[in-house]
Amino acid sequence: MKNWMGIWIIICFLGCNAERKSPAKNSQTAYDFYVQVLGIAQDAGYPQVNCKKSCCADLLANNETGAYVSSIGLGKSSSKDYYIFDASPDFKYQLANMQKSMNTAELPSGIFLTHAHMGHYTGLMHLGREAMGAQSIPVFGMPKMNAFLSDNGPWSQLVDFKNIALEELQDSVTISLKDDLIVVPLQVPHRDEFSETVGYLINGPQKSLLFIPDIDKWDKWDLNILDLIREVDFALLDGTFYRNGEIFGRDMSEIPHPFIEESVELFNQLEETDRSKIFFIHLNHTNPLLNEASEEYQAFQYSGYQIAKEGQIFAL
Repeated sequence: MKNWMGIWIIICFLGCNAERKSPAKNSQTAYDFYVQVLGIAQDAGYPQVNCKKSCCADLLANNETGAYVSSIGLGKSSSKDYYIFDASPDFKYQLANMQKSMNTAELPSGIFLTHAHMGHYTGLMHLGREAMGAQSIPVFGMPKMNAFLSDNGPWSQLVDFKNIALEELQDSVTISLKDDLIVVPLQVPHRDEFSETVGYLINGPQKSLLFIPDIDKWDKWDLNILDLIREVDFALLDGTFYRNGEIFGRDMSEIPHPFIEESVELFNQLEETDRSKIFFIHLNHTNPLLNEASEEYQAFQYSGYQIAKEGQIFAL
Protein backbone atom coordinates (compact mmCIF):
# COMPACT_ATOMS: atom_id res chain seq x y z
CA MET A 1 0.00 0.00 0.00
CA LYS A 2 1.10 3.59 -0.61
CA ASN A 3 2.48 5.22 2.52
CA TRP A 4 0.22 7.66 4.35
CA MET A 5 2.74 10.50 3.94
CA GLY A 6 2.45 10.12 0.17
CA ILE A 7 -1.35 10.15 0.39
CA TRP A 8 -1.20 13.26 2.57
CA ILE A 9 0.99 15.04 0.01
CA ILE A 10 -1.49 14.26 -2.77
CA ILE A 11 -4.45 15.46 -0.69
CA CYS A 12 -2.62 18.70 0.16
CA PHE A 13 -1.71 19.15 -3.50
CA LEU A 14 -5.30 18.76 -4.61
CA GLY A 15 -6.60 20.93 -1.81
CA CYS A 16 -4.20 23.74 -2.68
CA ASN A 17 -5.19 23.40 -6.31
CA ALA A 18 -8.86 23.77 -5.45
CA GLU A 19 -8.12 27.05 -3.65
CA ARG A 20 -6.27 28.47 -6.65
CA LYS A 21 -8.79 27.88 -9.42
CA SER A 22 -10.27 31.40 -9.45
CA PRO A 23 -8.03 33.58 -11.66
CA ALA A 24 -6.47 36.69 -10.17
CA LYS A 25 -7.25 40.06 -11.73
CA ASN A 26 -3.83 40.32 -13.38
CA SER A 27 -3.47 36.63 -14.25
CA GLN A 28 -1.70 35.43 -17.39
CA THR A 29 -3.62 34.91 -20.62
CA ALA A 30 -5.77 31.79 -20.83
CA TYR A 31 -3.18 29.82 -22.75
CA ASP A 32 0.01 31.03 -21.05
CA PHE A 33 0.20 27.87 -18.94
CA TYR A 34 -1.03 24.86 -20.86
CA VAL A 35 -0.75 21.19 -21.72
CA GLN A 36 -0.74 20.23 -25.40
CA VAL A 37 -1.50 16.74 -26.67
CA LEU A 38 1.42 15.63 -28.85
CA GLY A 39 0.26 12.08 -29.63
CA ILE A 40 -2.56 9.68 -28.79
CA ALA A 41 -1.52 6.26 -30.14
CA GLN A 42 -0.27 3.21 -28.24
CA ASP A 43 3.49 2.53 -28.13
CA ALA A 44 3.84 1.00 -31.61
CA GLY A 45 1.96 3.85 -33.26
CA TYR A 46 -0.82 4.09 -35.81
CA PRO A 47 -0.44 2.47 -38.26
CA GLN A 48 1.39 -0.37 -36.54
CA VAL A 49 4.22 -2.30 -38.17
CA ASN A 50 3.19 -5.19 -40.46
CA CYS A 51 -0.52 -4.75 -39.72
CA LYS A 52 -2.52 -6.14 -42.65
CA LYS A 53 -5.93 -5.18 -41.26
CA SER A 54 -8.07 -2.39 -42.65
CA CYS A 55 -7.20 -0.19 -39.65
CA CYS A 56 -3.61 0.14 -40.90
CA ALA A 57 -3.24 -1.32 -44.40
CA ASP A 58 -4.27 1.79 -46.35
CA LEU A 59 -2.15 4.08 -44.17
CA LEU A 60 0.90 1.87 -44.67
CA ALA A 61 0.29 1.57 -48.40
CA ASN A 62 0.09 5.36 -48.72
CA ASN A 63 2.99 6.01 -46.32
CA GLU A 64 0.71 7.99 -44.01
CA THR A 65 0.61 8.44 -40.25
CA GLY A 66 -2.75 8.12 -38.54
CA ALA A 67 -1.57 9.33 -35.13
CA TYR A 68 1.66 9.91 -33.26
CA VAL A 69 2.51 7.89 -30.17
CA SER A 70 1.12 9.07 -26.83
CA SER A 71 2.86 12.14 -25.40
CA ILE A 72 1.99 15.54 -23.96
CA GLY A 73 3.81 18.85 -23.59
CA LEU A 74 3.62 21.28 -20.67
CA GLY A 75 4.56 24.89 -21.29
CA LYS A 76 4.44 28.51 -20.29
CA SER A 77 4.28 30.64 -23.43
CA SER A 78 5.60 33.90 -21.98
CA SER A 79 8.78 32.33 -20.57
CA LYS A 80 9.36 29.81 -23.41
CA ASP A 81 9.95 27.07 -20.83
CA TYR A 82 8.36 23.74 -21.64
CA TYR A 83 8.52 20.05 -20.73
CA ILE A 84 7.67 16.89 -22.64
CA PHE A 85 6.05 13.89 -20.96
CA ASP A 86 7.30 10.64 -22.53
CA ALA A 87 9.92 10.52 -25.27
CA SER A 88 8.05 8.50 -27.88
CA PRO A 89 9.36 7.03 -31.16
CA ASP A 90 7.78 10.12 -32.78
CA PHE A 91 9.82 12.46 -30.57
CA LYS A 92 11.36 14.47 -33.42
CA TYR A 93 7.95 15.45 -34.76
CA GLN A 94 6.51 16.08 -31.32
CA LEU A 95 9.47 18.24 -30.31
CA ALA A 96 9.00 20.28 -33.49
CA ASN A 97 5.29 20.68 -32.78
CA MET A 98 5.95 21.82 -29.22
CA GLN A 99 8.61 24.29 -30.38
CA LYS A 100 6.14 25.68 -32.92
CA SER A 101 3.46 25.98 -30.27
CA MET A 102 5.88 27.73 -27.91
CA ASN A 103 7.37 29.86 -30.73
CA THR A 104 10.90 28.89 -29.71
CA ALA A 105 13.87 26.94 -31.08
CA GLU A 106 15.00 25.97 -27.59
CA LEU A 107 15.05 22.38 -26.36
CA PRO A 108 12.76 21.32 -23.51
CA SER A 109 13.61 22.28 -19.94
CA GLY A 110 13.05 18.63 -19.07
CA ILE A 111 11.54 15.31 -20.13
CA PHE A 112 9.37 13.28 -17.75
CA LEU A 113 9.20 9.53 -18.36
CA THR A 114 6.37 7.23 -17.29
CA HIS A 115 8.09 3.85 -17.78
CA ALA A 116 10.37 1.65 -19.88
CA HIS A 117 8.03 0.40 -22.58
CA MET A 118 8.98 1.24 -26.15
CA GLY A 119 6.51 4.07 -26.72
CA HIS A 120 7.56 6.03 -23.68
CA TYR A 121 11.35 6.37 -23.63
CA THR A 122 12.90 5.25 -26.94
CA GLY A 123 12.64 8.76 -28.38
CA LEU A 124 15.58 9.62 -26.14
CA MET A 125 17.74 8.22 -28.96
CA HIS A 126 17.25 11.52 -30.82
CA LEU A 127 19.23 13.31 -28.09
CA GLY A 128 22.39 11.27 -28.73
CA ARG A 129 25.56 11.82 -30.75
CA GLU A 130 24.05 10.22 -33.88
CA ALA A 131 21.30 12.86 -33.86
CA MET A 132 21.19 16.29 -32.15
CA GLY A 133 23.96 15.68 -29.60
CA ALA A 134 22.02 17.42 -26.84
CA GLN A 135 23.73 18.77 -23.73
CA SER A 136 22.48 17.73 -20.29
CA ILE A 137 18.74 17.69 -20.97
CA PRO A 138 17.10 16.88 -17.61
CA VAL A 139 15.30 13.54 -17.78
CA PHE A 140 13.02 12.76 -14.84
CA GLY A 141 12.44 9.11 -13.99
CA MET A 142 11.76 6.79 -11.10
CA PRO A 143 14.75 4.95 -9.51
CA LYS A 144 14.46 1.74 -11.56
CA MET A 145 13.78 3.75 -14.72
CA ASN A 146 16.96 5.76 -14.21
CA ALA A 147 18.96 2.64 -13.36
CA PHE A 148 17.72 1.01 -16.57
CA LEU A 149 18.94 3.97 -18.61
CA SER A 150 22.27 4.13 -16.77
CA ASP A 151 23.05 0.41 -16.91
CA ASN A 152 21.93 -0.56 -20.41
CA GLY A 153 23.23 0.50 -23.78
CA PRO A 154 22.60 2.38 -25.92
CA TRP A 155 20.85 4.54 -23.31
CA SER A 156 23.87 4.51 -20.99
CA GLN A 157 25.80 6.37 -23.69
CA LEU A 158 23.39 9.27 -23.36
CA VAL A 159 24.27 9.43 -19.67
CA ASP A 160 28.01 8.92 -20.15
CA PHE A 161 28.25 11.57 -22.87
CA LYS A 162 26.08 13.93 -20.82
CA ASN A 163 23.43 14.23 -23.51
CA ILE A 164 20.92 13.76 -20.68
CA ALA A 165 21.09 14.44 -16.95
CA LEU A 166 19.01 12.00 -14.92
CA GLU A 167 16.76 13.46 -12.20
CA GLU A 168 15.24 10.98 -9.76
CA LEU A 169 11.55 10.99 -8.89
CA GLN A 170 9.86 9.41 -5.90
CA ASP A 171 6.28 8.17 -5.77
CA SER A 172 3.87 10.93 -4.66
CA VAL A 173 6.67 13.42 -3.97
CA THR A 174 6.03 16.87 -5.47
CA ILE A 175 8.40 18.37 -8.05
CA SER A 176 8.26 22.18 -8.22
CA LEU A 177 9.18 23.53 -11.64
CA LYS A 178 9.65 27.10 -12.84
CA ASP A 179 6.75 29.56 -12.66
CA ASP A 180 4.90 27.66 -9.90
CA LEU A 181 4.21 24.61 -12.07
CA ILE A 182 3.88 21.49 -9.92
CA VAL A 183 4.27 17.87 -11.02
CA VAL A 184 3.50 14.83 -8.85
CA PRO A 185 4.44 11.31 -10.05
CA LEU A 186 1.93 8.64 -9.05
CA GLN A 187 3.08 5.03 -9.27
CA VAL A 188 0.54 2.72 -10.91
CA PRO A 189 0.36 -1.07 -11.36
CA HIS A 190 1.60 -2.10 -14.80
CA ARG A 191 3.87 -4.64 -16.48
CA ASP A 192 7.10 -3.45 -14.89
CA GLU A 193 9.67 -5.65 -16.60
CA PHE A 194 12.37 -2.95 -16.64
CA SER A 195 11.08 -0.07 -14.52
CA GLU A 196 8.29 1.24 -12.37
CA THR A 197 5.31 2.90 -14.08
CA VAL A 198 3.93 6.29 -13.11
CA GLY A 199 1.26 8.71 -14.17
CA TYR A 200 1.43 12.40 -13.37
CA LEU A 201 -0.62 15.08 -11.68
CA ILE A 202 0.20 18.43 -13.27
CA ASN A 203 -0.82 21.61 -11.48
CA GLY A 204 -0.84 25.08 -13.06
CA PRO A 205 -1.83 28.41 -11.50
CA GLN A 206 -5.52 27.85 -12.14
CA LYS A 207 -6.21 24.25 -13.16
CA SER A 208 -4.88 20.72 -12.86
CA LEU A 209 -4.52 17.73 -15.17
CA LEU A 210 -4.12 14.00 -14.51
CA PHE A 211 -2.10 12.01 -17.09
CA ILE A 212 -2.20 8.20 -16.84
CA PRO A 213 -1.50 6.66 -20.26
CA ASP A 214 -0.79 3.15 -18.90
CA ILE A 215 -2.22 1.11 -16.04
CA ASP A 216 -3.19 -2.56 -15.70
CA LYS A 217 -6.66 -2.11 -14.19
CA TRP A 218 -8.17 0.68 -12.12
CA ASP A 219 -9.14 -1.67 -9.28
CA LYS A 220 -5.52 -2.80 -8.85
CA TRP A 221 -4.43 0.71 -7.88
CA ASP A 222 -4.28 1.73 -4.24
CA LEU A 223 -5.59 5.19 -5.12
CA ASN A 224 -9.22 5.75 -6.07
CA ILE A 225 -9.40 6.95 -9.66
CA LEU A 226 -12.91 8.32 -9.16
CA ASP A 227 -11.72 10.57 -6.33
CA LEU A 228 -8.79 11.81 -8.40
CA ILE A 229 -11.03 12.63 -11.36
CA ARG A 230 -13.34 14.59 -9.06
CA GLU A 231 -10.41 16.68 -7.80
CA VAL A 232 -8.75 17.61 -11.11
CA ASP A 233 -9.94 19.70 -14.05
CA PHE A 234 -8.83 17.35 -16.84
CA ALA A 235 -7.99 13.64 -16.92
CA LEU A 236 -6.10 12.02 -19.83
CA LEU A 237 -6.51 8.32 -19.15
CA ASP A 238 -5.51 4.93 -20.56
CA GLY A 239 -7.77 4.07 -23.49
CA THR A 240 -5.53 1.47 -25.12
CA PHE A 241 -8.21 -1.10 -25.95
CA TYR A 242 -11.90 -0.60 -26.51
CA ARG A 243 -13.01 -4.12 -25.52
CA ASN A 244 -11.80 -7.59 -24.65
CA GLY A 245 -11.00 -9.79 -27.65
CA GLU A 246 -9.96 -6.80 -29.74
CA ILE A 247 -6.64 -8.41 -30.66
CA PHE A 248 -7.45 -11.65 -32.43
CA GLY A 249 -5.32 -14.65 -31.50
CA ARG A 250 -3.67 -13.09 -28.45
CA ASP A 251 -4.38 -13.56 -24.75
CA MET A 252 -5.18 -9.99 -23.73
CA SER A 253 -4.60 -10.80 -20.07
CA GLU A 254 -0.91 -10.76 -20.97
CA ILE A 255 -1.17 -7.09 -21.98
CA PRO A 256 -3.61 -5.79 -19.35
CA HIS A 257 -5.18 -2.38 -19.67
CA PRO A 258 -8.61 -1.15 -18.57
CA PHE A 259 -10.85 -1.65 -21.60
CA ILE A 260 -12.72 1.54 -22.43
CA GLU A 261 -15.96 -0.39 -21.97
CA GLU A 262 -14.81 -1.22 -18.41
CA SER A 263 -13.70 2.33 -17.70
CA VAL A 264 -16.98 3.81 -18.91
CA GLU A 265 -18.93 1.41 -16.68
CA LEU A 266 -16.82 2.51 -13.70
CA PHE A 267 -16.79 6.21 -14.53
CA ASN A 268 -20.57 6.30 -15.01
CA GLN A 269 -20.70 6.56 -11.22
CA LEU A 270 -19.41 10.13 -11.61
CA GLU A 271 -21.51 13.23 -12.05
CA GLU A 272 -21.84 14.51 -15.60
CA THR A 273 -19.48 17.43 -14.92
CA ASP A 274 -16.78 15.00 -13.80
CA ARG A 275 -17.31 12.62 -16.72
CA SER A 276 -16.78 15.55 -19.08
CA LYS A 277 -13.22 15.92 -17.73
CA ILE A 278 -12.17 12.53 -19.11
CA PHE A 279 -10.22 12.19 -22.36
CA PHE A 280 -8.99 8.75 -23.43
CA ILE A 281 -5.43 8.57 -24.77
CA HIS A 282 -2.87 5.90 -25.76
CA LEU A 283 -5.22 4.12 -28.21
CA ASN A 284 -4.03 0.90 -29.84
CA HIS A 285 -4.22 0.71 -33.64
CA THR A 286 -7.08 -1.83 -33.28
CA ASN A 287 -9.19 0.53 -31.17
CA PRO A 288 -12.30 1.43 -33.21
CA LEU A 289 -12.37 4.89 -31.62
CA LEU A 290 -9.48 5.83 -33.92
CA ASN A 291 -11.86 5.39 -36.85
CA GLU A 292 -14.43 8.17 -37.04
CA ALA A 293 -16.53 6.06 -39.42
CA SER A 294 -16.87 3.16 -36.97
CA GLU A 295 -20.12 2.39 -35.16
CA GLU A 296 -18.27 2.54 -31.85
CA TYR A 297 -16.96 6.03 -32.59
CA GLN A 298 -20.37 7.30 -33.60
CA ALA A 299 -21.98 5.92 -30.43
CA PHE A 300 -19.15 7.27 -28.28
CA GLN A 301 -20.00 10.83 -29.31
CA TYR A 302 -23.08 10.62 -27.07
CA SER A 303 -21.37 8.95 -24.11
CA GLY A 304 -20.28 12.08 -22.27
CA TYR A 305 -16.61 11.06 -22.64
CA GLN A 306 -14.03 12.28 -25.11
CA ILE A 307 -11.00 11.12 -27.07
CA ALA A 308 -7.84 13.21 -26.85
CA LYS A 309 -6.88 14.89 -30.13
CA GLU A 310 -3.41 15.77 -31.33
CA GLY A 311 -2.79 19.49 -30.92
CA GLN A 312 -5.51 19.79 -28.29
CA ILE A 313 -4.81 22.45 -25.65
CA PHE A 314 -5.71 22.33 -21.95
CA ALA A 315 -5.20 25.72 -20.33
CA LEU A 316 -3.84 25.52 -16.80
